[in-house]
Amino acid sequence: MMFRALSADWLKIRGKGIWFLAALGPIGLAAMQGLNFGLRYDYLMKSYAADPWGGLLENVLFFVPIALFLGITLVCSLMANVEHQLSSWKQLLALPISRTAVFSAKFVQAFLILCVSCLLLSISTAVLGIILGMGADQMPYLDLLRIGFMQLIAALPMLAFQLWLSLTLKNQGIAVGIGVTASVVSMFALQFPDWMPLKWPLLAYLGPGEVKVIGAGLLLGAVITCLGLIHFNRKDVD
Repeated sequence: MMFRALSADWLKIRGKGIWFLAALGPIGLAAMQGLNFGLRYDYLMKSYAADPWGGLLENVLFFVPIALFLGITLVCSLMANVEHQLSSWKQLLALPISRTAVFSAKFVQAFLILCVSCLLLSISTAVLGIILGMGADQMPYLDLLRIGFMQLIAALPMLAFQLWLSLTLKNQGIAVGIGVTASVVSMFALQFPDWMPLKWPLLAYLGPGEVKVIGAGLLLGAVITCLGLIHFNRKDVD
């Protein structure tokens, strides 16, 4: 049943700009670092002479949580807005399909869209490194995958929370405002204590305790998703 809802959801987001947004974030982030390295090429390559790929990843790394939280916020809001703008919640929930399937399909859809963004981040960073003259034979394939996907898993609590807000609040300004604020605050995440979820994406890549952070992201994401699902199942729709 969830797969039928998911199949219908893919059709609904056609032409809504969500895929453009999913591509813009990672490619824009790589382009920004391309400009950074282009303007300071000699200085940066000299600074990272021992490990140029590591230097590139380090420069990309600290902007990933900002892009990730912002991407989560906008993807969830745009997906939910398809239903809010068309006032189609009553028709959708009147169909012979459970609310659990509807909610689960939205979560899976948002997660898959963000996975595509993470994959594009890995690919665009690798292409940038090659353009900058870093040796393809020394390419850190595992780190290129980790920089996006491990941070995404650690950010699952934010995904669950934003999806909950976006689906249950018709006024998307509240959900978007919270998400944008979290994105801006995440720029100072390294100064936060380790227990704060806004710091978890960075810890999931840098450590310490990467496995524990990933586990915490999965656990808290599951808890918030369950709470959101319970609320969604009991909520009246307009």
